[in-house]
Amino acid sequence: MASNEQIIVAFDLYGTLLSTESIAKELAKHFGDDKAHSLATVWRRYQLEYTWRLNSMNQYQPFSTVTYNSLIHTLKEHDLKLDDSSIQSLMKAYDSLSTFQDVEPALDAVKSNPRLTAVVFSNGTDQMVKTSVESSPDLSPHASIFSQIVTVEEVKKFKPHTDVYYHLAEKMGKGKSKDEMAKMWLVTGNPFDVAGCRATGMQAVWVDRSGNGWTDQLVQGEAGKPTAIVQDLSKVAETILNH
Repeated sequence: MASNEQIIVAFDLYGTLLSTESIAKELAKHFGDDKAHSLATVWRRYQLEYTWRLNSMNQYQPFSTVTYNSLIHTLKEHDLKLDDSSIQSLMKAYDSLSTFQDVEPALDAVKSNPRLTAVVFSNGTDQMVKTSVESSPDLSPHASIFSQIVTVEEVKKFKPHTDVYYHLAEKMGKGKSKDEMAKMWLVTGNPFDVAGCRATGMQAVWVDRSGNGWTDQLVQGEAGKPTAIVQDLSKVAETILNH
């Protein structure tokens, strides 16, 4: 890559910039701290599972609908009930999730380097993601860093379907060839997202905050692994520029 060529850095939103576990604070108001964290984990698991099942069935529902339905699934599974007002409060809380602690220094590092063009790339709907970026108390001060918000809503498929990564390329003015895709970087904390983008030839930085290392065995060889691994998001800009 030429030293003066612009580098596209696509940040996943949920689970990478925004912590879905922070929804536990809202759940705790209804069910207490101990149960709230396990409920938040199960809610997130079903949220993702629903997107994968929809992909497999060649169907699509907006991510806001998926999020609502997976919440109801979680409550029913645990034999819990909430009134409509409380459920809507939980859904609204998704618009103001907390960021991980390493997000602010990471975005500051990206902003300080003119070679890096940052975008948000998410499973969410256009409105859902726009509201999250602009309403999150932690993320909204950095909203201007992102040149675009790209979601899967137009293509009506979810990550890790390869069409969504090609959709990103189109939005960023890139072609679908391996060489063109390799000019873009995905930054994500989700292994399934890494697998999807690598299948198209994109580069990927996996954020391994737990420090457990790469364990995903779906795709063998280098094509099934991230281009780089960081334990702290603040290292992303340096890692990409030095690649």
